Amino acid sequence: MGRSKIPQEGPTNTPPQETGNQLQRNLSVRHLTMIAIGGSIGTGLFVGSGSAIASAGPGGALLAYMVIGLMVYFLMASLGEMAAYLPVSGSFSTYATRFVDPALGFALGWNYWYNWAITIAVELAAGSLIMKFWFPDSSSMLWSAVFLALMLGLNLLAVKGYGESEYWFSMIKVATVIIFLITGTLTIFGVLNGEYIGFANLTVGDAPFHGGFMAMLGIFMVAGFSFQGTELIGVVAGESKDPRKNVPKAIKQVFWRILLFYILAIFIISLLVPYTDPNLVNASIEEIGMSPFTIVFERVGLAFAASLMNAVILTAVLSAGNSGMYASTRMLWMLAHEGKAPKLFTKVSANGVPIYALLATTAVGMVAFLASLFGDGVFYIWLVNASGMSGFIVWLGIAISHYRFRRAYIKQGYDLDQLPYRSKWFPIGPMFAFVLCTIVILGQNYQAFMGDSIDWNGVLVSYIGLPLFLVLYIWYKIKHKTKLIPLSECKLDNNVD
Repeated sequence: MGRSKIPQEGPTNTPPQETGNQLQRNLSVRHLTMIAIGGSIGTGLFVGSGSAIASAGPGGALLAYMVIGLMVYFLMASLGEMAAYLPVSGSFSTYATRFVDPALGFALGWNYWYNWAITIAVELAAGSLIMKFWFPDSSSMLWSAVFLALMLGLNLLAVKGYGESEYWFSMIKVATVIIFLITGTLTIFGVLNGEYIGFANLTVGDAPFHGGFMAMLGIFMVAGFSFQGTELIGVVAGESKDPRKNVPKAIKQVFWRILLFYILAIFIISLLVPYTDPNLVNASIEEIGMSPFTIVFERVGLAFAASLMNAVILTAVLSAGNSGMYASTRMLWMLAHEGKAPKLFTKVSANGVPIYALLATTAVGMVAFLASLFGDGVFYIWLVNASGMSGFIVWLGIAISHYRFRRAYIKQGYDLDQLPYRSKWFPIGPMFAFVLCTIVILGQNYQAFMGDSIDWNGVLVSYIGLPLFLVLYIWYKIKHKTKLIPLSECKLDNNVD
């Protein structure tokens, strides 16, 4: 424990004043909780869960999601400890800068900004595809422009407006999952359709496990992508009311809800739809009728199931784009605040919105979307693949930063009892997350190495995010001659300035 040394209190515990470059602390614990839930419940659950079951069988899919879920729990606990102690919008970028190496903080920050800015483009493309379900002859450009304007409009509101919009977006998704769980359970026991299904589908073919360990490894990646977005709570902590109290409360609530939603939903799908059903493989945004949620709802006689799920998935897409715009804007603002981006991006509007950071992020998202319309979208595909790995890189950064933070905290004589929230299972938690994240990152496209010769094009497309991250890290390190910060010199006061 060391000496009972109490950290210096900075302005993180009181709302920042509107001085032209400060954010506002107006997000309540209900906003924090629903933003984190909404960040992880989306197309990965509504659409991707079907292909996961088809690839690894119900047992393989459940085990893979449980293992990744355990890793996410450790990461959320690690992030929660740091975010409650130092609630800033730069989150993991700031933590890496303070506790590891400024070069790592720089690379993580720009990596995260880039990831979410490109995600905006992905969601615009997905949204226009979804609208084709109802309006097959309509213009994709028209819908993308409408959705971009909607996201921009919501983010131009004060942060409380963003919090409210995400709260209701997330509420729709949560309500859908709960209705699905109830409907599915009643169907399994024959209450709704008069036919007892039970556990028969768990014995079809070579269920419950199918494809062996390599199939499960592939599902690790799918599950990881599905859970990405939970780290948003670290970013929104910078604009939350009483973060030392509300961040721990949100962390404790959100993880178990997400895990229960995923595990129970996959279990019910597995009982109702055999993993050999071809519809599970074909599930996609373009084929919404193949979504396992749609299949289950249709089996209980819900005639408009496809339209219902299409509307819910559209909500999920808009929510992801909305959150992406928010997260990337705040990260760019914090990078500028720390001198790692042009100072222009520190400018905040009268209602507390980083206006120039928001406009720059919107412009990048729009340009990336337009890139999808030219040259068969080759450049766009590369951008999407480069951003796809960045979520795992951020998680890796969180694990490293927390390990260093806790060691520095003890080294400098602070008392662990003074932490607003204390992560359990240290150091097992961050070490487990570090190892598993590394395996997932390196195994992104293991198939490229499995043939008679290496598929170099597949390697480049899948792993391009790594060299981009390393270029940022090495460039900053060489330019500023940064080094690993000694534990005794890590900046532990919770003053954000």
